[in-house]
Amino acid sequence: MVIDHICFAVKNIEEGVSYWEEVFGYRQMTDIVINSLQKVKVVFLEKQGSLLIKLIEPLEDNRTLLNFVTRGGGFHHLCFRCEDMESGMKSLKDKGLKTLVSPQPGEAFNNHDIAFLWAKYGINIELIDTDEKAAMLPK
Repeated sequence: MVIDHICFAVKNIEEGVSYWEEVFGYRQMTDIVINSLQKVKVVFLEKQGSLLIKLIEPLEDNRTLLNFVTRGGGFHHLCFRCEDMESGMKSLKDKGLKTLVSPQPGEAFNNHDIAFLWAKYGINIELIDTDEKAAMLPK
């Protein structure tokens, strides 16, 4: 497994993109996508030689995430990419991680399955088995 991206929850995704571009030199690499199952808006940012950054903004009915961003938001999860979702899930569960969200389609990944697990030290882990990102912008 390798790290695919680091995710931050923001109150306003457009403001978040502007901040990361201005302060850290990232550039928006995808359009904003609605993940209906996770009830968030999603955008990916890139910078040469660095990890991808994903920003998420809660939709109105995502009360838990709305509460989090109202208190300032910030780091949300670390995403690992594996070769195969089924074996990746089994491996992490065998090592003690707890399933938060079983594999389900993620619109930001062209409907490839995503899953969420809870790791030791309070780390929220997203697991994917694709490097595809939806709504890629031209370079």
